[in-house]
Formats: sequence, structure tokens, C-alpha cells
Amino acid sequence: MMNLPDSLAAQTGGSRTLSRRRWLVDAVALAAAGMASPAVFAEGDEPIRLGQSVALTGPLAELGRAMHTGARVCFDAVNARGGVNGRRIELIERDDGYDVKRSVENLRAFLQEPNLFGLFGVMGTPMIEALLPMIRNTDVPCFAPLTGASSARPADMRNVLNVRASYPEEAERLVEHLATIGVHRVAVVYQNNSFGKEVLAAAEAAMRRRSVTKVAAASVQNDASDAAAAATAIAAANPEAVLVGLAGKPTISFVKSIRATRKGLPLYALSVAANTLTALGDDAVGIAVSQVVPLPTNSVTPIVRDFLQAWRAAAVSFDPSHLALEGYINARVFAEALRRTGRNPTRKAFIDTAWSIKRYDLGGYELNFEQPGRNASRFVELTMIGRSGRFIR
Repeated sequence: MMNLPDSLAAQTGGSRTLSRRRWLVDAVALAAAGMASPAVFAEGDEPIRLGQSVALTGPLAELGRAMHTGARVCFDAVNARGGVNGRRIELIERDDGYDVKRSVENLRAFLQEPNLFGLFGVMGTPMIEALLPMIRNTDVPCFAPLTGASSARPADMRNVLNVRASYPEEAERLVEHLATIGVHRVAVVYQNNSFGKEVLAAAEAAMRRRSVTKVAAASVQNDASDAAAAATAIAAANPEAVLVGLAGKPTISFVKSIRATRKGLPLYALSVAANTLTALGDDAVGIAVSQVVPLPTNSVTPIVRDFLQAWRAAAVSFDPSHLALEGYINARVFAEALRRTGRNPTRKAFIDTAWSIKRYDLGGYELNFEQPGRNASRFVELTMIGRSGRFIR
């Protein structure tokens, strides 16, 4: 198992290549930390170039910046210690503002670059759905896209390598918890799109298996125009808890409405809503949220300890988060697959090697690449939003 070191560089919005000056800065920082100096890359060693279309502006910029920065923290650390098999990793980000058209333009430009090795951390279900036809029947790796949708897990595409647990697995875990604590009357509010409908279907299937009764289901449009009506319908069914299959603006509108109607009603949401919920202040307190990576402040977990050390060394200007940790983990896994592939990796060899990774423990986070259509991680744990706005276990 490769043990990756701490990161030593600032993140988002920075240069896309490591200049000579930056290498000197890294060398000084490493020496000050009592670590080995960075390796000198051989002349002619081309970097492993990865393209990432991600929301760095727009309504989901906070999510995109966190995930991108977590990955860059890791890749910068790898590069500062000599890269992977003597090759540095170059992560090239292009902002899409969480707009499908802009994402497609970014991705098309990446795919036309002759020296691009693959795609990494492309963000958003609709973006991945638009990307898949572009890379079908190619050898371009699409590694760790940021989505839990089943549509991003095609069973016939070996070049799509998902890491995070799926939305159905999160819904399953939430229903399992509710059944375990004796809650048997549950309502579901879901977004009126493919994401929300997938969460609803997964929740209904899990409820049937565990003898939990769905007392109501209400949809909310993407513009949240009917969120108050959904809250009224849910409250009228008198559930013991509500499973919230919403993301973005509908989450805020529904939670405010249901809190005004039934203030103490327990709410259970998926990881995709985590950052949105923390912006709700007191209305968010007590909401349970499923997460697909460990608590990013729990340094008892080895992978979290590594992440926090790298994050602090990089002097990032915002606090660590679940999404930042997810980006870091994804980069660690990519670097490990690249290491196992060898010094002169081809795309095909990398894909074959990645699928051969079994029971790889990063330190409290295990990965098992089984087959196309399945995600490598099955990690899902429940957290709760405390009065500080931070997640607790």
C-alpha cells in the first residue's frame, strides 16, 4: 500500500502546472518539516494529465471548490514527493458553473487534447449523463465522477470507475436506521427529477423489506415553487419521520416549510443535501444526513488524519468538509491505481489495473472494484447537524 504524504501547496484557482519557483517553495517547506526533498523529474517525463469539469462558480460552487481542492491537496503532495513512478499528476480544472452546456464544451475540449490521460472528478449527474455517449467505446478513463446516480454507473462501460456509494445505497441505509430505532411510519419528499425519483424508488423498496410503512410521498419541482404544498401534504399524513430526497433550493424551501408546520418532526436527508442544509441555521439542527465518507474532523480515523494533516499544511482558506475529504480520497485511489499500473501506463492498462484492486483499505475506508456498474466504496454512515452547524456522529 502506498503511503501518500501531506500536501504543501495552496489550491483552487492556482496555476495548472508546477513551475520551477513552486518546486523551490515545496523543497523549502519539505525541508522545514524534516521530510525528504522533492524528487527531480527526468527530462522528457510527461505528466499524467487529467481533465476536470467542475462547478467553481454558480449555485453549487461551494461543493465543487471543496471536492476539487481536496483532490488537488493530494495530487500536489504526490508531486512534491516525486510523483507516481516518477511521473507527476497534472489536474486541469475547467469551471462549468454547474451548467450542462458549459460542461459538455469543457469535456469535448479535454477529449480533443492529444496528451490527456483521462477525466477525473467530473461533477454532476446531468453532466455525467451527457458525457457517457462521448466516451462510450473509447479507452478514456472517467475516474470518480461526483454523483451517486445509477445512470452514472453503466454496466457496459469499463472506463467509468465510480468510487462513492450510490444514492440508492444511502436511501437504504437511512431506512435501515429508521427501522432499527423503531420508526415505522415514514413519509418521503422527493425532487421531481431523475435523482428524486431514484431515491423514492430505493426508499420504497427498502421500506418493503423492513416492514416500514410509507404514509405519504410528495414531489417538489426544481424551482421549489410547490415546496410549501409538499410540506402541508407530508404533515397531514402524520409521519414519525421524513426521508428527504431533495437537493439545492428545494431542500431549503421544504425544510423551512415543514419546520413551520411540524417543528420537531425528524428529517433524514442524503449527502447531496449536506452543504445546503448547514446554511439553514437553527432549522437544520437535528437533521440526520447520510454521508459517503467518514467525518472529516474525526482524526481517529487514519484516512481522515492523513487528510487533515495535508489540509493544514496546504493552508487552505476554508474549513475541511465531507466533500473535500471525498476529493482527497478519490485522488489517493487514483494515485494508487496509477502506481500499480507501472511507469509507462496506457489508458487500457490503467483501467485493467483499477478493476483489479480488491479490499484496498485506505485506513477506515475500504475499496473494492468489483465490476462495471458498481461503485468501489459501500461506505455510508449517519451524521447529525449540531447547533454549531457542524456535523456530529
